[in-house]
Amino acid sequence: MNKDDKNTVNDMAEGMQDTNEDNSIENEESKSTQEEELTQSIEEIEELNNKLLRLQADFINFKKRSEKEKESQYSYGIECFVLDLLPILDNFERALNTDQDEDDGFYKGVKMINDQMVDLLKKYSIEEIDALSKPFDPNYHHAVVTEESKEHEPNTVIEVLQKGYMLKEKVIRPSMVKVSI
Repeated sequence: MNKDDKNTVNDMAEGMQDTNEDNSIENEESKSTQEEELTQSIEEIEELNNKLLRLQADFINFKKRSEKEKESQYSYGIECFVLDLLPILDNFERALNTDQDEDDGFYKGVKMINDQMVDLLKKYSIEEIDALSKPFDPNYHHAVVTEESKEHEPNTVIEVLQKGYMLKEKVIRPSMVKVSI
């Protein structure tokens, strides 16, 4: 090999060595860039997962709130109707409490209608407030008369003047009562 060939080989070796060094630097930079991209991708995935979880929780809360509002509207609709119906039921009960012949066909018809109305109210969770001989409670009773009584404890309901009703746990009409003092 002559001198020029040796120089050419040396030049090529140096070029390869420079290329190898450049490649290793590029590899390190490439690895660093890939790690940064991977870290950034992981962070984006975690952020998207968190957003998804929040969205799911919001949707579940929305469904619960919608169901509650729907039930509330349903109850309110029933309550309005029942409040209009109760005076009619009161009149049927007054008719039944008059001195009538219980074997009379008319009396039996009125009693059947009254019983059907009471059953209908029960079907929709409307219950009569049991007040007679119970302690007076302003949450359930409306005292319109007080009377001294030696037979009853003070502050006891001694007579129900008008029945009260509840829709589930809510008082829709308090009982009008006479209370002992």
